[in-house]
Amino acid sequence: MTFKVCLIEDAEKDLFDIYRYVSRNDSVGHANNLIEKLEKTILRLEKMPDRGHPPPELERIGVLEFREVFYKPYRIIYQIIGNNVYVHCILDGRRDIQDILQQLVLR
Repeated sequence: MTFKVCLIEDAEKDLFDIYRYVSRNDSVGHANNLIEKLEKTILRLEKMPDRGHPPPELERIGVLEFREVFYKPYRIIYQIIGNNVYVHCILDGRRDIQDILQQLVLR
């Protein structure tokens, strides 16, 4: 079964922010390469969305409907609803993201 992968507005903004940061602080070439690899990781969710696992920060508070996959150091947080996969955010795993994930649950 193939799932439809949708990036919500926050995830699109995250990709843009990642691109902007890397292009300014490293190079445009590295930024393009990184975004391409993140997009490939996201598109793999079309075939195997169940491969991810609940983010530990959410699992600890009993929230299990969100999952994550990695393209290190980035964490791609998504939710499966029916035949759709909704990517909610793409976060730098080196940051403390407890508050960001809790806000995601409250939305």
